[in-house]
Amino acid sequence: MEEWLVQATRAAILVIDAMALLTIVFGTVEAFVSGVVMLATSRTGHERRDVWLRYARWLVAGLTFQLAADIIETTITTSWDAVARVGAIAVIRTLLNYFLERDLDEVRARQVAGAEHAATSSRPAPAAGD
Repeated sequence: MEEWLVQATRAAILVIDAMALLTIVFGTVEAFVSGVVMLATSRTGHERRDVWLRYARWLVAGLTFQLAADIIETTITTSWDAVARVGAIAVIRTLLNYFLERDLDEVRARQVAGAEHAATSSRPAPAAGD
């Protein structure tokens, strides 16, 4: 029974790592194509920022999948050296994920603030006596 669980765990790790790879590759290709289109069409800074935000979301998703595979891997790892290696990788991926998420939140906050500013500055001034 234990050997079967170890084999199932290894298969799950492989599948999750493949999902992470596909997620990151797809996001990278999308960002590359969008970036080339932007260079050719001279888009605004807002549109360029949107491409990088979408790319960051893909990277966060891929890192999250990789972290899930790392967590599962620790259940079948028997040596302390291997546990330390997986732990170090998990910490690095967690930090990358944290900083990417933080950057995304900051950009979203700036976009909301910019949209609110644009909405308030485009309203007509109240007429005298209002």
